Amino acid sequence: MKFLKMEGLGNDFVVLEGPREVSSADVSLWCDRRRGIGADGVLVATPMGEDRVQMQYWNADGSPAEMCGNGLRCVARLAYDRGWVGSDVFTVVTAVGEREARIGAEVTVEVGAPQAGVEETIEMAGHTVRPIGVGNPHAVVFVDDPAGTPVDELGPRMGTDPIFPEGTNVEFATVLGHDLIELRVWERGVGETLACGSGAAAVAAVAHRLGRVGTTTTVRLPGGDLLVTLDERGAWLTGPANYVFEGEWRDPA
Repeated sequence: MKFLKMEGLGNDFVVLEGPREVSSADVSLWCDRRRGIGADGVLVATPMGEDRVQMQYWNADGSPAEMCGNGLRCVARLAYDRGWVGSDVFTVVTAVGEREARIGAEVTVEVGAPQAGVEETIEMAGHTVRPIGVGNPHAVVFVDDPAGTPVDELGPRMGTDPIFPEGTNVEFATVLGHDLIELRVWERGVGETLACGSGAAAVAAVAHRLGRVGTTTTVRLPGGDLLVTLDERGAWLTGPANYVFEGEWRDPA
């Protein structure tokens, strides 16, 4: 099986050309950083015509996920570079609908309209949690200092709480200015990652609705900076999508 390794701000993926059947056991093995290729998740990118490509995504534990912002940029970059699409603006078909992609010096992708995030709050572990959907579920928590927050303890505690029956990603954020947010993310099915695109969009949307940031915000993650833009269509992410290496996987004997 031929594969690519790609990453966006250190959020890394095993990328396969589709159509391809993928099992949860396969995903778990490929993502294992000691016995497999090593990744936060698996992407299957399938050409669909000159202006469309399909994206499917699985978390490192083998569970399917609805959306992945950094993965979306990687799929868009691959589709454009391989000539699967006829222009630098095209459509990526995801599990939660069609999303626009734009190729430039970096990659800009539409992740959808954030749902809720301000009206409903939950008190949990001494923090105010704000659930919000960006195609996939998120729980935004504003903290004094993400670097000093025990993400490895609070993330799984909040993200697997029964109040979230399907689990949720958890964002720990601090607003540093009207156009700058610092963020760490615990992702369901993975753990803490260096970056989470949909999580960055979720945090920017909540902070904007609370009047803390404008419509264009830089979200600073451990893996680097991601630009989030909010407009009438929803949230857009602009950031890198890079190739790491390519290889061929041979199933263990």
